[in-house]
Amino acid sequence: MIKDKILVIGASGQIGVELTLALRKLYGNANVVASDLREENDLLKGSGPYVSLDVMNKEMLHVQVIRQNFTQIYLLAAILSATGEKNPNLAWSLNMQSLLNVLDIAREEKLYKVYWPSSIAVFGPTSPKENCPQQTIIEPTTVYGISKYAGEFWCNYFHQRFGVDVRSMRYPGLISYKSSPGGGTTDYAVEIFHEALEEKKYTCFLKPETYLPMMYMPDAIRGTIELMEAPADKISIRTSYNFSAMSFSPADIGNEIKKYIPEFSLMHNPDYRQAIADSWPKSIDDSIAQNDWGWKPEYDLQRMTKDMLNNLPAGRQV
Repeated sequence: MIKDKILVIGASGQIGVELTLALRKLYGNANVVASDLREENDLLKGSGPYVSLDVMNKEMLHVQVIRQNFTQIYLLAAILSATGEKNPNLAWSLNMQSLLNVLDIAREEKLYKVYWPSSIAVFGPTSPKENCPQQTIIEPTTVYGISKYAGEFWCNYFHQRFGVDVRSMRYPGLISYKSSPGGGTTDYAVEIFHEALEEKKYTCFLKPETYLPMMYMPDAIRGTIELMEAPADKISIRTSYNFSAMSFSPADIGNEIKKYIPEFSLMHNPDYRQAIADSWPKSIDDSIAQNDWGWKPEYDLQRMTKDMLNNLPAGRQV
């Protein structure tokens, strides 16, 4: 029986914080090491070991893997869609080289499992807009999407050629009350809750009827762990699974918030992120994830809105 020791790279990010805490609950605090270039997130402090680590320094990463006998790596470090468009070369370099470093080390050290997230950003304007299928036309228009799509095939290559058990899924927009978003096109769906509670108004950078696939963070964390816990023979997709929960527009979420904060007003001032959003599907078909490892979301827009407003620091019980 393998005694699992897990390294989470990018642990101070939006996904990393909550995934690290969930993994520590499952595997034990001492067996899940958080790492990031940034300072340790306040929510992680005191919950387990933390190391400052640059994933771009392959030698330093390799030494850590050997020294601490890691059996699994969760690689969450990335430059996201909106931020990536401001510095495409840096986004490509970080997003690609970090993955290649981890895959190379996983091959050399025969790691048990690797997790690397992809994104709905792999889809482009030629992809189907409704219930976008797993296998379809994929022509991404952002450097983030290009890097994620290339990364999917590197994952598949390392699995086919070297037997690395690397698993992935295409995250939709993620919404959380615990950790801040990291520069994505769907960040409005987190910002809107903070502004609704604090200012009673919000100016969205997307048009009111811009539908995008979204997911509440508890579902994303649970789904990620379910994918990683599934038997290898259940994993039929070695690029990246479509992964979905709900789809809504800024107008939809605004109307839902108004049920609890009637004075809330939503305005719109679309910027460069509108073109990115317009290039993505409105909804995702994740039936293969459902069939392979039993994926099923628990939160819809109504349940998520109530939970967000209850749990944010400035929240009210609703």
